[in-house]
This record gives sequence, C-alpha cells and structure tokens, in this order.
Amino acid sequence: MPSRTPHVLYIDDDPGLARLVEKAMQRRGYTFTHASCGEDGLEIIRQGGVDVVALDHNLPTGTGLDVLAGMEGMEDHPSVVYVTASAEMSIAVNALKAGATDFVPKTGSEEFMALLAAAIDHAIDHVRLMRAKAKAERDMQEARERAEMLLGEVNHRVGNSLAMVAALVGLQANAVDDPEAKSALAETQMRIQAIAGVHRHLYTSDDVRIVQVGDYLNSLVGELENTLQSEGQTASIRVDVEGFPLPTEKVASLGVIVTELVTNALKYAYLDRDPGEVRVHMQRTDNMVRLVVEDDGIGWRGTGKPQGTGLGSRIVRAMATGLGATVAYGEGPGTQVLVTFEA
Repeated sequence: MPSRTPHVLYIDDDPGLARLVEKAMQRRGYTFTHASCGEDGLEIIRQGGVDVVALDHNLPTGTGLDVLAGMEGMEDHPSVVYVTASAEMSIAVNALKAGATDFVPKTGSEEFMALLAAAIDHAIDHVRLMRAKAKAERDMQEARERAEMLLGEVNHRVGNSLAMVAALVGLQANAVDDPEAKSALAETQMRIQAIAGVHRHLYTSDDVRIVQVGDYLNSLVGELENTLQSEGQTASIRVDVEGFPLPTEKVASLGVIVTELVTNALKYAYLDRDPGEVRVHMQRTDNMVRLVVEDDGIGWRGTGKPQGTGLGSRIVRAMATGLGATVAYGEGPGTQVLVTFEA
C-alpha cells in the first residue's frame, strides 16, 4: 500500500456511533468516510482508495454479509472488520469465511470503541502486507515475462547467426575442389545446423528451459536426410522418437550426437552395397533416456579403425561426456549404437 494516509470506511446506519468512530479514526490520523447502507458502501469501495472497511451486520437493506458478497472478486479490495451486536458466534464465523479480516462485538461501552480501533489498526497492517505481497508477485511475474521475452529474442538471433555461419561454410565447401575438404566442410555445416535447430525450437517455445525432443529430432533428421540424399547418399531414415521435454542444455549435445551417428551411417554403412535403412529410436523410461541409432550395413563394434577420419566418433564421445551419457555398441548384423543418459 502506498505511503499515504490510510482510508477507513465505516458502514453503519447509526449516525451517532458513526460520529464516535470518526473521531477515533481522526485521532489516529486516518481518512474517514461514512456510508449508511451497503449499496452506498459498495459504490465507495468500487471507486478505490479504501484500505479498511468497518462493516456493521444489520443494515437498512440486507446485512453486512451481503456487502462481503458484493466485494467478492474485486481486485485489491480492502480489509474488513465485521461488527455485530448479535451474541451468535455463527454470524462472526460466517463473516470470517466470507473474507472479513477480524470481527468486533458491538456494545455501547467504551470498550467497544477501543476494540474497534485496535481491530482497524490491525486490519491496516494486514492490508499493507497483502498489497505489498501482491505487488511483489506482480513485479516478479513481469520480470519473468521480460526475461523470457529477451531470452526468446536471444535464441532467435543466435539461431539466425548460426544459420548464417552454416550457409557460409556451405559456400566455402562449394568453393573448394578437394573432395576431403569439401566433405569435412559439409559435415561441419551439418553440426552447426544441428545446434541452430535447438535455438529455432527455443524461440518458438512457451518455455525456453525445455525443448520437445520429438519435434526437434524429427526436424533435424529430416534436414540431414535431405542434405545427404542431395549428395548421393540414398539410404532412407526411419525415426521413432517419443515426444517428451528435455532440458535445453542437453538437447544441443543430443542433436550433435544424432547428427554424427546418422551421418556416419548414411556415409559408410552401405558403402559398395545396395542402400538400406538407418533407424533412429529414442524413448524415456522413468528418468532415463535411451537413444538407439542402427543400420543393417557393414557393421562396426566401436573398436578398431573406424571408417573415415574418426572425428565423428570423437565428437560423439565428447558430447556424451557433456550429457553424462554412456555409449555402447550392440551385436547386430549392422552397426547399433546405444546412448543412455538421465533426462
């Protein structure tokens, strides 16, 4: 609540008692307003600026409970001190259930005025705390939304920058004549595109902390297949990936691993033989993720000299270390690589 004079509204049809309450509030330095019926009181509350309502139970039309019902749903509504002359505690209990902060038994003694003033003081402290809490929550939410917007913009720009770098590498690959250099540059381009794909998914996501890995890998493998088939690699790729979220920091490493394994399979598995199939399967069980990339080609068990330079295998091991993953090779007729890590 702003550091202004607290505003107390007293709703009661007893003008004499209202004057006594006004004097007590003025002695405390509070702004005071009186309404003689619930309808007038609600209109004053709707205009804003009221911090505490001292509310009598018996009113000319209806009761104070009706006023509490009328306040329901109001944003930043004041605290309420309920005043009742009835000896029935159920009325006070119902008022508290309906949103009153406190209640005071209504008597003609001086003790009543002291109790009412003390209850109003307490209600003012309560509304200050509640409004400060609400403001802090609003500020936190606004800060979170701004941070997410800025992070989304960062991911958008990073994705665009990486796409530009990948395009430049592609131009360089087209400009060289040496087949090995051309191949190395093309593979570098695909690695960059794998990381750029993470950022593309992030800036279209509602939560930049996670990536829906099924969508990402299907998109990534589709791009790989198109690129490699345009270069004459005609093996087909079948993807069976469950749709589940993964933390963003894990997905880039995962994308590079899949890129290396699929690229190696397409390049070497069916060398000098009819093109076959490369299968990418991934599922999550409890908190463990199991990725399998396999083919029916010439086969490699992870030992001995690999086809090519061996750089792809070294990159897979490096990315697996970052993921905290284990890499194993199956005993199938072709090559089967199993990567397991915690989600």
